[in-house]
Amino acid sequence: MKLIVAVIQDKDSNRLSRALVKEGFRATKLASTGGFLRSGNTTFMIGVEDEQIEAALHVIRSNCKVRDQLVTPVTPMSGTTDSYMPMPVEVQVGGATVFVLPVERFEHF
Repeated sequence: MKLIVAVIQDKDSNRLSRALVKEGFRATKLASTGGFLRSGNTTFMIGVEDEQIEAALHVIRSNCKVRDQLVTPVTPMSGTTDSYMPMPVEVQVGGATVFVLPVERFEHF
């Protein structure tokens, strides 16, 4: 048995949740916050049998899209800020960060 931990953007959360249920996967959904853009994320914890790993990963890949987003860099902490004019920078966000962990024991009460 494995535990899949998938951190995704909030924008993909409902779509992924519906797709997991449709495909018969049970998941626990947790609100989380990303460090880089300080934006809302959702973390899914999905318990699967070893033979279901690829099917679960396929559902995640199919429902969590990478997208471009404009962000304004943070003002520098040192030096003068009088002449600092932050220009928006385009970065890729979204997709999924996925960890597959071994489960030594599982109990459901």
